Amino acid sequence: MPRQRVTPKDRSTVRTLLRLWPYVRPVRARLLTAAFVATVASCVGLVIPLVLKWMVDGPVARRDPAGVWTGALYLLLLGIAEALLFGIRRWLVARPLSRVEADMRADLYRHLQRLPVAFHDRWPSGQLLSRGTTDLMLLRMFLAFPLTFLLVNGVTILIGVIIMLGQDWTLGLVVLGPAVPVMWLCVVFEGRYAEVARLAQDQVGDLTTVVEESVLGIRIIKGFGRHRSQARAFKELSRKLRATELRKARLLAAIWAVIVTLPEVAIGAALVLGAVQVADGDLSTGTLVAFLSTALALRWPVDSIGFLLAMTQEAATATERYFEVMDAEPEDPGTTGTAADAAEDTHGGLRFEGVTFHYPDAPPGSPPVLDRVDLHIRPGESMALVGATGSGKTTLTALVPRLHEVSSGRITVDGRDITAMSREELRSRVAVAFEEPTLFSASVAENVLMGAGEDAGEPELERALTVAQAAFAHTLPQGTRTEVGEQGLSLSGGQRQRLALARAVVGRPGFLVLDDPLSALDVHTEAAVEAALRRVLTETTALIVAHRSSTVLLADRVALLSGGRIAAVGTHHELLRTNAEYAHLMSGEPSGEASGSALAGASKDASRNASRNAPGNAPGNAPGKKEDDR
Repeated sequence: MPRQRVTPKDRSTVRTLLRLWPYVRPVRARLLTAAFVATVASCVGLVIPLVLKWMVDGPVARRDPAGVWTGALYLLLLGIAEALLFGIRRWLVARPLSRVEADMRADLYRHLQRLPVAFHDRWPSGQLLSRGTTDLMLLRMFLAFPLTFLLVNGVTILIGVIIMLGQDWTLGLVVLGPAVPVMWLCVVFEGRYAEVARLAQDQVGDLTTVVEESVLGIRIIKGFGRHRSQARAFKELSRKLRATELRKARLLAAIWAVIVTLPEVAIGAALVLGAVQVADGDLSTGTLVAFLSTALALRWPVDSIGFLLAMTQEAATATERYFEVMDAEPEDPGTTGTAADAAEDTHGGLRFEGVTFHYPDAPPGSPPVLDRVDLHIRPGESMALVGATGSGKTTLTALVPRLHEVSSGRITVDGRDITAMSREELRSRVAVAFEEPTLFSASVAENVLMGAGEDAGEPELERALTVAQAAFAHTLPQGTRTEVGEQGLSLSGGQRQRLALARAVVGRPGFLVLDDPLSALDVHTEAAVEAALRRVLTETTALIVAHRSSTVLLADRVALLSGGRIAAVGTHHELLRTNAEYAHLMSGEPSGEASGSALAGASKDASRNASRNAPGNAPGNAPGKKEDDR
């Protein structure tokens, strides 16, 4: 997968995090209020050392019990106020930040739906899942805690230093001594941690991909006894992720050790120097107590710098990863055509004109998958598309609903260039059914009616199930309300394929694109589906990828795709008589066995198939082949 990696040297953490502003802006008032409340709470904590100074130099020195009790009451009230203010801060940020996370996740999902198929071909699904889950969780945590406390702790340290310098400037300079080396170490830490954080989050995505593929492919893993090798692969990825997380922990431990140790040494030195000054009478005991109490109150703001910076770097990395997806160009929605568009071509139906196609990730200089394809399917006509494995049949069918964009040339639907139509309009007119059917974790009815309009109901559902010979749906535990489960794996391959076909025909589309839709059916079910499908094909313009002669016979004409180009067009019997390559494909013989007798033999076999599959005759066909046209 091509990741748009940004090295720490090239990246500005602040600029990266500022990209979150459009999401934060609607809740900025509550976040600013929360930051103000937290700052006040921290400042309240800095008042406590001043109360201690008053108590030590006042009531304690004068042995005044009433004054001591009064000071203790002040300390108690200050502690309660600090706790309440921090509680209010948490209440202020909880709801708006959950909204920010939800909005970002919704935007990511909507954007993924609009991205072209080529994008999804390149990106592992686990990487996309981790961006919508783990990364957004990190961003919510950053907005809830580090973002606020980087500001709050900075203000607290500044005010605390001013208070300490006000108490005794010499002791203040001693405590400030480690500031320069700590700041330098923080800069070094940020750069190194950013690199490791990015690596860890990418590895989480890789691990998620492996888990998802293992779950979806559990039948293959068990069927081939590959659970041990899969476990080893997962263990290796887990080991790499663990090593990366340990690197993060070592970096954090190192910076934290420095941040904690140097200030502690400085406070110890200030204590010794202050004690000497008190003994010499140059400093009051209360002032020393207040100074040390202030220094200790600043321990948390200083100690937290390390993990706040770490969380900030993880948030910046999560932001990068999120916007790597959001910055990907979505499909151009197209424009709604005008009457002028319709006038461009007086011929209706489906037309390919000089269509050439390269996959976007194909190596430079590689030959096109499709090369200047010209093909016209007349209105109401059914065209079978035949070709050897890898000839580009599936690719050609994917161009019609604009799952991929043509590299050159154009495709017209009823005379209108499909690029001049909005995708919504185009896909409302063109229905598709793929060889590998995809069902969703929903009921049978919901899966089928996905191919119809919002007002479709039970009559449309029953008609589609009848056409697809999918009456088995009524025998399921809850009938058509039965949940088919993830990927529809609770059903057989033939059942899934029939439901996918029902989904394609339920909306009575004007154009139907079928990619070998009957490959998983037995010969008897196939014959029944074909008989019902013939009636549907009389009402639509269809392009059907076919491998079996029985499927070919559904079509009015046949187009042979060879070498990325249309090599021949004609009826089934015409091509059997005149085209050796077509005859060989229909014969089902292995490559290399074609000979002068292949043409005649294929003609005879195909003629027998035609006779057996004619309406009213018993079904029969030779087994077909599946393909991946890419």
